[in-house]
Amino acid sequence: VILLCFRRYLITALTSCLFWNTFGLSAAMDSKPNILLFLADDLGVGDIGCYGNNTIRTPNIDRLAREGVRLTQHIAAAPLCTPSRAAFLTGRYPIRSGMASSNRYRALQWNAGSGGLPANETTFARLLQQQGYTTGLIGKWHQGVNCESFNDHCHHPLNHGFDYFYGMPFTLLNNCQENKPPELDVALQAKLWVYSQIITLAVLTLTAGKLTGLISIRWKIIACFTLVGGLFFISWYSSYGFVQYWNCILMRNHDVTEQPMRLERTASLMLKEAVSFIKRNRHGPFLLFVSFLHVHTPLFTTAKFLGKSRHGLYGDNVEEMDWMVGKILDSLDKEGLKNHTFTYFASDHGGHLEAQDGSAQLGGWNGIYKGGKGMGGWEGGIRVPGVFRWPGVLPSGTVIDEPTSLMDIYPTVVHLAGGILPQDRVIDGRNLVPLLRGRAQKSEHEFLFHYCGSYLHAVRWYQKDSGAIWKAHYVTPIFHPPGAGACYGKGICPCFGEGVTHHDPPLLFHLSRDPSEAKPLSADTEPLFDTVIRKIGRAVEEHRRTLTPVPEQLSLYNAVWKPWLQPCCGTFPFCWCDKEGDSTQV
Repeated sequence: VILLCFRRYLITALTSCLFWNTFGLSAAMDSKPNILLFLADDLGVGDIGCYGNNTIRTPNIDRLAREGVRLTQHIAAAPLCTPSRAAFLTGRYPIRSGMASSNRYRALQWNAGSGGLPANETTFARLLQQQGYTTGLIGKWHQGVNCESFNDHCHHPLNHGFDYFYGMPFTLLNNCQENKPPELDVALQAKLWVYSQIITLAVLTLTAGKLTGLISIRWKIIACFTLVGGLFFISWYSSYGFVQYWNCILMRNHDVTEQPMRLERTASLMLKEAVSFIKRNRHGPFLLFVSFLHVHTPLFTTAKFLGKSRHGLYGDNVEEMDWMVGKILDSLDKEGLKNHTFTYFASDHGGHLEAQDGSAQLGGWNGIYKGGKGMGGWEGGIRVPGVFRWPGVLPSGTVIDEPTSLMDIYPTVVHLAGGILPQDRVIDGRNLVPLLRGRAQKSEHEFLFHYCGSYLHAVRWYQKDSGAIWKAHYVTPIFHPPGAGACYGKGICPCFGEGVTHHDPPLLFHLSRDPSEAKPLSADTEPLFDTVIRKIGRAVEEHRRTLTPVPEQLSLYNAVWKPWLQPCCGTFPFCWCDKEGDSTQV
């Protein structure tokens, strides 16, 4: 009898196991998972443990990699914040949406600028919203706010598919911290100060000459000079003199809650909001996009993390961000959502090599890869971490060495939500689910185009039959000083003009053999040189035929500060408030 009962139990157990293996995974895939997206700001690919860093502690991001899939060739669509994030949100190269600049302003400069992500662009948040998801964005936006008035919110997250927004509509800057040197348009401000001083000196000279009788001039002319000089000073100092009030603000939905923001509690507020969003929407499905303010300068770090890393303030800031990742993952566990949540971690582009304070490095480390933030073609500016986790659906501890893009997140999450991609526009991203699950062995990308602003700097070709990955550079920045690997003293490398070198024929690298891009190939050293260059050239021609003219959102007009567009929690220009109090405990 005992043996008979044991046989029946064993058969039942095996049947149940077989049922789960056959149908359980399918059921998990058929249901709509919660989607949690982490995006760091300016984090280098070499800054976290699972990508080879053994001195900065990132146990929570590393845990995601152990429990999921890690991509080794994850590529940003642009090497700077605003265009990269536009591509991430829309699945399209930023040049298609007008978020690529042809001037030196390659990212949005003001909350009160008129440029931003156009209303006719469809974000993944909008598509998931249509599939019944509750959508939230916590943290950095940097895609614009208003178009024509201070409250039209045409570029605001709530106008792009997010049900809830809490964070910075702009980005962190040194200007946001009292004791830091200004960061916004430093060279232009210096010129404006010089011009203002020249005008002031001229007025004083004319006044002294008139009083002493050395200069024969009417008082009306002196008054006119004084008026013009005063208006000139007010015209620029009213913006650049108050950057902390105009740009460094926090918003909840459409309401400004801190102006200026208090950095000492910002991390706690962001964490509290993320955890609260998960708790409120635990019955799902939800999309939560946690867009970190870390690790952008000024690297404000709370006291409990200061001095704790082996890499100064930058390392402290990375470790604080990792701690925040862990707390948010803990909230998933607490609500029993871990196995029903598709989680992703990445950076918007590479580390900022030129960010320095004397001998202290304030930017990230891009590992073996050349270049960094702002450099359109070099790997260090565009190769970023890419980690996915979905227990029970994605295999754990998997490493994929295939070319992928931040733009791929768009079709991937739309697929998981059961949505349909827009049919009226080009979507450059590709659905990663087959690759992540091991059902596909090759990336769907054959070519990836690497822009610096609106200028095409390089192209990557994945030769799938051989597995070779080639990259041709048409334009590269001129490093300063020569051979330094970055544009020190300039803040960031330019995309055009005298600060770049044009290459004809292009510089060609075999990334599979030379990922550091240290040994350019030639027709003498590479038998396939001419074939590869021709193939990439034809791909560029085909790509350009898919581009259509669109309004440039980062034009000089759109970039300038417009007081009538300024978000303000009072009556402009009296914009200051603190509606948060000290309620920051999670």
